[in-house]
Amino acid sequence: MPYSSIMLSKIVEHFSLEVVYDSGDIDERRICVADVTRPGLQLAGHYDHFGSDRIQVVGNMEHAYLDQLTTQGRRKSISELFKHSIPCLIMTRNHEAHPEIIEAAEEYKTPILRTDMATSDFNSSLIKFLKLELAPRVARHGVLVEVLGEGVLILGDSGVGKSETALELVKRGHRLVADDQVEILKVSETTLLGRAPEVIRHLIEIRGIGILNVKELYGVSAVKVQENIDFVINLEPWDEKKMYERVGLNEETTSILGIDVPSITIPVAPGRNLAIIVEVAAINYRVKKMGNSAAKDLAQRLFGEGGF
Repeated sequence: MPYSSIMLSKIVEHFSLEVVYDSGDIDERRICVADVTRPGLQLAGHYDHFGSDRIQVVGNMEHAYLDQLTTQGRRKSISELFKHSIPCLIMTRNHEAHPEIIEAAEEYKTPILRTDMATSDFNSSLIKFLKLELAPRVARHGVLVEVLGEGVLILGDSGVGKSETALELVKRGHRLVADDQVEILKVSETTLLGRAPEVIRHLIEIRGIGILNVKELYGVSAVKVQENIDFVINLEPWDEKKMYERVGLNEETTSILGIDVPSITIPVAPGRNLAIIVEVAAINYRVKKMGNSAAKDLAQRLFGEGGF
């Protein structure tokens, strides 16, 4: 489900913003849209299709426009903007707020913030941050590891061996992102990002041993804070009555937040080295992305261009 809002105070903290005018409710004020507006047209009096629920960012152009107005014109222009109940106004490049901006902020109880960043750099960073924080998300019981640059989400019932497989992969030089609970964010129409809830970040549970801190045991190179989910591996106990994929021509997908992610199902049985199988599956996935398929190559060798 999406996060409907983010606290303005979190944005202030994340970007180390200076509070020029404190409306008294920064800790309670919420931002609900993952976009920002540079209100040049609005300061000139055009409010058609104006998103008043967006953060307003004033840079060089807006500041220069306000400079050339008379005091009365500036007061009218700024007052009209603040009248629309904007969530806050952020000054970039350390611009000084005009007295009329402070007056309007006090009248309409609107926070004024400031950063020394260039406007374009700040806007792009803020939008990226907001899109991530407000992205639709879901929690899945599983393990997320990075294997040779691929984000591999391992799913399966409790006790099937997900955490033990992840630990063996870490020992083989790969990286743990999340164990037990994976927070999955839909950051675009084609991209899923996975990470661990902060309270269990870098931790892994191994039955019989308990909770282990992978970062402390194997170093910072053994963990990663977040990773795109490129590939899903479903682990399940071996079912003698089920027909498992033998060749690899059939392509499976697992749907997460409306995105179909390439996936495979691996049966678990005593004696199978799951870590090596997962590692090879990830490598094979990369090879397929490059347009090569051992299964299709075999079909062509046996049956010519038509395949099976």
